[in-house]
Amino acid sequence: MAVTEPSAVTTAHEGILHRQSTRESAARTYARALPIVPVRARGLTIEGADGRRYLDCLSGAGSLALGHNHPVVLAAIRKVLDSGAPLHVLDLATPVKDAFITELFRTLPAGLAGRARIQFCGPAGTDAVEAALKLARTATRREGVLAFTGAYHGMTAGALAASGGAPEVRVTRLPYPQDYRCPFGTGGPRGAELSARWTESLLDDRKSGVPHPAAMILEPVQGEGGVIPAPDDWLRRMRALTAARDIPLIVDEVQTGVGRTGAFWAVEHSGVTPDVMVLSKAIGGSLPLAVIVYHEDLDVWQPGAHAGTFRGNQLAMAAGTATLAYVREHGLADRAAVLGARMVGQLQALAAEHPCVGDVRGRGLMIGIELVDPAAEVLTAPGPPPAAPELAAAVQRACLQRGLIVELGGRDASVVRILPPLTLTDEQACAVLDRLADAIAAASRAFRPHP
Repeated sequence: MAVTEPSAVTTAHEGILHRQSTRESAARTYARALPIVPVRARGLTIEGADGRRYLDCLSGAGSLALGHNHPVVLAAIRKVLDSGAPLHVLDLATPVKDAFITELFRTLPAGLAGRARIQFCGPAGTDAVEAALKLARTATRREGVLAFTGAYHGMTAGALAASGGAPEVRVTRLPYPQDYRCPFGTGGPRGAELSARWTESLLDDRKSGVPHPAAMILEPVQGEGGVIPAPDDWLRRMRALTAARDIPLIVDEVQTGVGRTGAFWAVEHSGVTPDVMVLSKAIGGSLPLAVIVYHEDLDVWQPGAHAGTFRGNQLAMAAGTATLAYVREHGLADRAAVLGARMVGQLQALAAEHPCVGDVRGRGLMIGIELVDPAAEVLTAPGPPPAAPELAAAVQRACLQRGLIVELGGRDASVVRILPPLTLTDEQACAVLDRLADAIAAASRAFRPHP
């Protein structure tokens, strides 16, 4: 039996993966880079159908603030299931919904909480982004939107246009400040200043071709864009220039929210109060839930102006209430700040040993390691070495072989992203870094870039 059982497990595991590849869409992503079949999970750990255990630093793309199957989340879900309460209620008021809104408003930035309104959208963050843009266009009676290079706000496109509800949105792209690959070649405060000046020039120059926009939307830390934190002074500058020009500021906190960056909401690092906050992922405690929270002055919608069938997910609201309260009561945002800074420091020390690690950056437990090809001949102006997406993919595979799940991001898919649960212990953090360091060393030794 001891000889045949592993073979049977492996056969079942491979069979599931094979059936997935033949039946699911070619658009699947995570499944391609992570060929595992999760069957059990708790906290940081996932167990696959093949019997292997993995440390999960993907955390459902950041949606699992407390990790997998946290006891308070499971208890909240069971309480609703055992109560006989309806699970599907559209947008009707329920005790579960009332508790969720109360807890969420308790955590909001002080400048917004007292005069906030909430709109429940479809179940995904991209639905909330659509709602935020629609709200801004309705309130301002303008169409254009200011967004930033490297941004990621979801996958929907043209849903409103296809429904005859709104024309296609005109988007003006602005430079997002960053140090390592600064679009102006300077980085630091000077690069952020130039980014702000660029934005002001476009808005104030009548010949810029950019009409008065309906909104500006930004991420306080670009996640999919490569884990790039916005400078606090720059965020304050964006708030000031939008307020002065009567442009609603939409902040996308889908991935940064609920303690991830070392503050409950990432805008709190800069003291900025946006007009609209887009929230999803962790607010549902691992279940689908998305909302926008906005200043009451923008609440100009007519009844039914923005609807959706699955706005009343009672299990997600209960799980979300438990998650929000646990993060708040246990100071997990502060914990993320301390532990994240320590991990970044250790990774920066690792970078000194490996020339292929071009940059280590992040905020709280939202960390990115950009991999580069230091041997490549650079024919352009002085700057960072070229990105090495093939090496990053090799590091991801090497991590998986060592029982560590990480994600890739960045403009060239060359940034290894670490998004562990906020419940990560010191011992687990050491294990994550040890496996990652070993994977980088192994992958870099075997790396042979294309000419």
